[in-house]
Amino acid sequence: MPLQKIQFKPGFNKQQTETGAEGQWVDGDNVRFRYGQPEKIGGWVELVNSTIAGPVRAQHTWTDLNGVRYAALGTSKVLVIYYEGAFYDITPLETPITGFTFTSTNGSATVTVNKTAHGVAEGSYIIFTSVTLPGGGKTGFSATQFTNNTYEVINATDNSFTITMSTTESGTGMTAEGSTTVTPYVSIGPVFETPAYGFGTGAYGKEAWGTARSASTVVLDPGSWSLDNYGQVLVATARNGSTYNWTPLAGEPNALETRAAIVSGAPTRSLMSLVSDRDRHLFLMGTETTIGDTSTQNKMFIRFSDQEDPNTWIPTATNTAGTFLLDQGNEIVTAVQGKDYVLVLTDQAAYVMQFVGPPFTFSLRQVGSNCGCLGQHAAVYAQGAVYWMGFGGGFFMYDGTVKQLPSLVEDFVFTTQGDGLGINYDANQITYGYHNSLFNEVGWFYASNNSQQINRNVVYNFMEESWTTGSLSRTTYNDATTYNLPYASEFTTNGTPSFPAVQGVTNRYGSSQYWAQETGTNEISATGSNTAIPSYILSGDYDITATQDGGGDMRGDGEYIMRVSRFIPDFKNLSGNAKVTMFFTNYPATASQSSASGSLITGPFTINTTTNFISTRVRGRQVSLKIENENLNETWRYGTLRLDIAAGGRR
Repeated sequence: MPLQKIQFKPGFNKQQTETGAEGQWVDGDNVRFRYGQPEKIGGWVELVNSTIAGPVRAQHTWTDLNGVRYAALGTSKVLVIYYEGAFYDITPLETPITGFTFTSTNGSATVTVNKTAHGVAEGSYIIFTSVTLPGGGKTGFSATQFTNNTYEVINATDNSFTITMSTTESGTGMTAEGSTTVTPYVSIGPVFETPAYGFGTGAYGKEAWGTARSASTVVLDPGSWSLDNYGQVLVATARNGSTYNWTPLAGEPNALETRAAIVSGAPTRSLMSLVSDRDRHLFLMGTETTIGDTSTQNKMFIRFSDQEDPNTWIPTATNTAGTFLLDQGNEIVTAVQGKDYVLVLTDQAAYVMQFVGPPFTFSLRQVGSNCGCLGQHAAVYAQGAVYWMGFGGGFFMYDGTVKQLPSLVEDFVFTTQGDGLGINYDANQITYGYHNSLFNEVGWFYASNNSQQINRNVVYNFMEESWTTGSLSRTTYNDATTYNLPYASEFTTNGTPSFPAVQGVTNRYGSSQYWAQETGTNEISATGSNTAIPSYILSGDYDITATQDGGGDMRGDGEYIMRVSRFIPDFKNLSGNAKVTMFFTNYPATASQSSASGSLITGPFTINTTTNFISTRVRGRQVSLKIENENLNETWRYGTLRLDIAAGGRR
């Protein structure tokens, strides 16, 4: 019998029914399209045998003046440098606080640290210095157990907090004795988007005056950073906080151990920062109208420094510092460096800033409305255009004009109904956009509506104009620019971090791993253990077609039942085995790829490089196809399905 070729369009169609998506793919995981054909994505290798405290919310890679490569990673707890296979803690520190005393109990590892109105928050990381302990056998702890060591604050009240030691008290115990100085890590923010409770939160008259609110419409953004480089200097802004810098010195160990320092003269509270590379200005978005007064923060206000001087922010007739106040939206969500412009996105609109020189320095024009951005890291520049996820749904791009991207996965990604895979708008700020230039892709990692943490991704191939979705969960992702592979982070909610070295650390903030992506076929840990990466792709229903013996096309279209006696697989780059399952049905309403109810499932058939054909001997009006792989060291790319078909009547 003649063989019928069935070719599927690249990309997923998740807008229509499986019958309506005839000739298209409808679902899959860990797959991409290349040359119009589906294939398994590349594997990943862990870069460091340490896990970082908290979820990484920002990542930036760059090269210093000596050609040395660095990556900066900002979590809700710390700011970290990756260099030559190791992490270094450069988290800024708060002003030291003196006058603390210790309380301990014999046989207990818990130590209470006392000071009236100390201001140290529960969960903070702190460093002890200038430690003096009482004599007379009151404590078996030594001063060296405290001095220059970092501890996690376990419980905190107004006048004390507790820490957990690595050993137990072997003395009689201390009672508000000894002395020490405490230096807290800078406060970055919560792990999750968090309701703000307490006095004064919520709408006027919501609850009784003078009582703390039991519910709140006020949401605290998760702890995050914006990271960029001004020449070789790292610039880091804690969201709704201060701006810091860190200067590398050709990878010298002492430099790597140096803490980031606050940018002199800069505003003290901003949403984010950005370096305009072409003209060398530092921008602060959503910042203070009066520098140094945090109460004047305006989330629609922009400041930029003097050219070549990130420490000068007050505009004068002899410098190029300046300000803008945007008017459409409630807050600046993000800003992205384009080819010769800075694209500023509010929650409602898009603006373009371009350098024009003195006396105005920058021009500002609105280029779009009803196109706001979903989150601080939800926009990315790639191949001459900026792409972003919309605040109210949809995908957008700017390449001189703002356009909404056509997408056959939009309803699936942005719905808040159904199977729980749509986006969680209450976790919008953790959405992370990225560019993968190795495969002409831009994509976004997001939290589904049943999760507070990233657990889904959506990818757009802008060369082939195809979309895919999946379960790859990365909190940050950097393109292969500084390094030859993309680098990405992954968060584990209940993981106990090993970096930085913190005494008495708990797993309350989770931990992050750091991966090199698109290498090999497996997940390989820093210790060398291999884990298979499962992948699959599923097609929509295809009306089977055949040709009568006397000629003439007998199209299925629900009219004829066809006999399928065999199919011929078409794989490229097949390593190991792939499984192929075929689903035959007579009526769309009875088709089900998850069960055998109402449909005839044939397979799965194991395909390798020696497989010529598979006998099926089944009947049906429609067929759909599933390709999957779940073994170590295996990958695949699929081409064209060919079926041996004959007409089998109308019944």
